[in-house]
Amino acid sequence: MDALPESEYAAPDTWAVAAVVLCGVCAFLELYCTQPLLPLLARLFHVSKTATGLTVSAATLGVALSAPIFGAFSERLSRKTVIVASLFGIALPTLLAATSTSLAQLVFWRFLQGIAIPGIIAVVITYIGEEWPVDRVALIMSFYVSGTALGGFIGRLLTGYIAEWLNWRASFMVLGAAATAGAAAVAFWLPAGRARLSPATGVSRPVSLAPAALLRQGRTLLRNRRLIATFAVGFNVLFSLVSVFTWITFHLSAPPFLLSTSALGSLFFVYLAGLVVTPAAGFLITRTGLRAGIAGALLCSMAGVLLTLVSSLVVILLGLALVSSGVFIAQTAAQSHLRVAAPAGWRVTAAGLYFTCYYLGGTAAGVLPGAFWALGKWPACVACIVAMQAAALAVALIGWRAAPGSQIPEPPGPRPESI
Repeated sequence: MDALPESEYAAPDTWAVAAVVLCGVCAFLELYCTQPLLPLLARLFHVSKTATGLTVSAATLGVALSAPIFGAFSERLSRKTVIVASLFGIALPTLLAATSTSLAQLVFWRFLQGIAIPGIIAVVITYIGEEWPVDRVALIMSFYVSGTALGGFIGRLLTGYIAEWLNWRASFMVLGAAATAGAAAVAFWLPAGRARLSPATGVSRPVSLAPAALLRQGRTLLRNRRLIATFAVGFNVLFSLVSVFTWITFHLSAPPFLLSTSALGSLFFVYLAGLVVTPAAGFLITRTGLRAGIAGALLCSMAGVLLTLVSSLVVILLGLALVSSGVFIAQTAAQSHLRVAAPAGWRVTAAGLYFTCYYLGGTAAGVLPGAFWALGKWPACVACIVAMQAAALAVALIGWRAAPGSQIPEPPGPRPESI
């Protein structure tokens, strides 16, 4: 079946927007759900803080390793098929995680959760660009990012409260059931999407998966300065978020705060600020530009991290709200920049590489700050995080500048994607 011309293709309806938001919710419902459990898991399994941090790093490592694979193969398969299959693929190891009898088993199931997540996150952002008009991409992307914020908030909140009311195993059972229900809803609400064009024939056709072609594509993408800068920003952004919300749980569970597991889960109410701020920022970014948007977002996040040094829980909560809001806005800007920096036909592969770097940052955040914690506890962690954010700011301001020849040339023939 031939693809419809851009001018004749209707933008998806409200149910499609709801499905995109639900994809964000379900993808992030489980990803960081062990963060409020870390002090509890350290006591139950009699392991170190760094060892329990592996329950976070294992999931993000799974994402990092599988992202380029999903990026390449989803160029050939239906976007909706990959998204729905991945949603169900997350639910199963979530349920099986409840059967863990050791920390090593829990880490294994967390790794398998991460393996399935790129089938959602790397594909949805390209789906948005393909299905909505270019002037609405940043707005729909901001709705999706708000969904990821809501999912991260619900997952952490439920985990903390259910673990205190019942036990930590029940937390995974509830999240697994919720993920299954969400996958079914997306299967009903998400449109199949438009057909993609073959550069050679101009009709719908899968993209070639020849190894030589994929390697050549990857090498070409990695020669683009603006893409490399975007990948580096992604690494730094998630490193900052995961570092803050992983290691501050140990800071706030110790004197003078002594917060309980459920109270640590309640910390993530600050994510709700991102649900309001991020869509508004989506409008603003379209007017100020992506470089101004990423700069403001990272400065906001850096200020929030520094506020967590104050010995007041109220001020710390304000700081965490600024951190999360800044990160969500930065993520919106970075994902939108992929559309600018990557060529049509290669954008899912570029998204896969982006998420590899992004989640390698999250993987490092579950372990690297442990060395700083040993040196000076939370203040040392703050110094590490702010330094990484400053590096991300410099990279974005320099690397995102448009320059002649910085854009990768389009593949020959008609453009297979219009975003």
